[in-house]
Amino acid sequence: MGSNQFSLGLKDHDRLEKELGGGIPKGSIVLIEGDYGAGKSVLSQRLTYGFTQEDIVTTLVSTELGVRGFLDQMHSLTYDVVKPLLDEEILFIPAEIDASGTLTGSGGDDERKQLLKRMMEADTMWDADVIIVDTFDAILRNDPKFEALVRQNEERQAALEIISFFRDLTTKGKTIVLTVDPSTVDDEAIGPFRSIADVYLELEMVEVGNDVRRNIFVKRFAGMGQQVGDRVGFSVRSGIGIVIESRSVA
Repeated sequence: MGSNQFSLGLKDHDRLEKELGGGIPKGSIVLIEGDYGAGKSVLSQRLTYGFTQEDIVTTLVSTELGVRGFLDQMHSLTYDVVKPLLDEEILFIPAEIDASGTLTGSGGDDERKQLLKRMMEADTMWDADVIIVDTFDAILRNDPKFEALVRQNEERQAALEIISFFRDLTTKGKTIVLTVDPSTVDDEAIGPFRSIADVYLELEMVEVGNDVRRNIFVKRFAGMGQQVGDRVGFSVRSGIGIVIESRSVA
């Protein structure tokens, strides 16, 4: 592993690390953008498992899965996370948000008012080397303070305040990975994150007959260790996980 990168691991299992230049830069902000079904969650899960195989402590926050769902999903991909979870190499934080915008199992409106604030004040989750938030747009959309700023057309300022918090963490060598569904948030809200991301990946899903094809488009990759392709094709297979299908080099 290069001294300035976090290795993605699983070199003998898939070619993801090779296709993405040997790893993710330390102290970076990574934005993974894609519509529903494009592969944001499975890529987050693959990164989490790969990192832990390289002794990189990782926090994964999921707005879609509870603990049981996470374990079942990882098992279906043959990503065995039970030992890393027990050894505290992975911290999994379920942040399931129901239709009313309330955290599942939370105390109701008081909890809803504090989504972003609670996340930023949760010191333990930021102790990891890599922190992955899947999906970050769900937290933005369901935080009433952020919603109010959106109504006042001040969402850009709110985004910049969050980015400042993330940048303080990256100066300590931590890497922040955010997944976002661009169809659910205003461009003014997501634009600042696109602008400052050190690594910016767009995911695409295309259905061809009964076949589902996914692509990673590399929009920006600062601090790459090796050559990075501008497009990486991949599929998701039960019992295997992510499989790299094709590559196109810029």
